[in-house]
Amino acid sequence: MQNIIELKNISVFQQRNKVFKDFSLSLKKGQNTVILGPNGAGKTTLLKLLNRELYIVANEKSSIKIFGKDRWNVHELRAHLGVVSHHLQSNYSNSALGLYVVLSGFYASDGIWQHQKFDKEQLELAYQTMNLLGIEGLQSRQFSTMSTGEQRKFLLARALVHNPEVLVLDEPTSGLDLRACFQYLEIIQDLMSRGKNVILVTHHVHEIPPEINRVILLKECQVVGDGDKAKILTSKTLSSLFDRSINIVGQNGYYQALPG
Repeated sequence: MQNIIELKNISVFQQRNKVFKDFSLSLKKGQNTVILGPNGAGKTTLLKLLNRELYIVANEKSSIKIFGKDRWNVHELRAHLGVVSHHLQSNYSNSALGLYVVLSGFYASDGIWQHQKFDKEQLELAYQTMNLLGIEGLQSRQFSTMSTGEQRKFLLARALVHNPEVLVLDEPTSGLDLRACFQYLEIIQDLMSRGKNVILVTHHVHEIPPEINRVILLKECQVVGDGDKAKILTSKTLSSLFDRSINIVGQNGYYQALPG
């Protein structure tokens, strides 16, 4: 089974702060995975490595490979890896119209620009993706006038226009009310049922759909747990992860964390 990403003995700095030191991890294609951990665990740094926003410290013992390659053109990578992050949503152009948000995925840009051209096939893909997510009626709305849930769906459509092999979702239901949260999780489940590989990055247990089968626990920039969901998502492991007593309750494949 091919690895989506393979990290070996890497070190990574954010400005002057060393985040990862001699860190290793591999994420396999075809294995829906959640990376779970508290704030400051290194989740955002890992996400930026996947998205090629950060680079590792050059070292003969260190390596990073994405889909088996150590070098990527960022625009080519978007056709394999679709990323929807809180950072992207917070910093996306408020004036962009819904359709333009989706089309911007072809150039990995913030909105679209005069020099960017779109052919009939790309336009058709944009409309198909909006129809799939039920947001075609909002295509003429400005991004700033949309609800948080609507914005999240348009950014998901932006990632999906390439039909990427893998979707990386960063805290996908953060800021959503219960109705929007359940709707968004249903969309993610539907995409996985269609064969889309999902990597979920979060600190919220309730965001983990039943179709996720591998759980990686990240704490203080180290992997402290890795394995099958039923074995890893326990009251004992989550209490240790978050440094407080937690009870885990499961129902219909979903989990919820309660105070211990």
